Amino acid sequence: MKVVRLIVLGLFVLGITILPAFAGDAKNGKKLFNDSKFAGATANKSCSSCHPDGKGIEGAGAKQKFTVMGKDAASLEDVVNMCIEMAMKGKPILKDSVEMQDVVAYIKSLGTAKK
Repeated sequence: MKVVRLIVLGLFVLGITILPAFAGDAKNGKKLFNDSKFAGATANKSCSSCHPDGKGIEGAGAKQKFTVMGKDAASLEDVVNMCIEMAMKGKPILKDSVEMQDVVAYIKSLGTAKK
């Protein structure tokens, strides 16, 4: 029984130390958000072209449903890719990529909409 507890405790500690690695880097996400070449964009636009300083997308990290440019999206990652393709004329990035995790972390860091 002690061995099982030790294994469970070890896995718990390992999980706590690994989870932050999957959270994304908001600082790098902000750089990508402002980069007009991000995801192979060809329209000379960045995310911040339509959302300067994140305006209009505050609270997006907490939403469950999204509608972007008249189209429904299932997740924030889908929204990012829709904007990359439609507005920036770039190529979608993998949902589990470091770049996606970083951009999503930045968007989530914007907090809630100001009243």
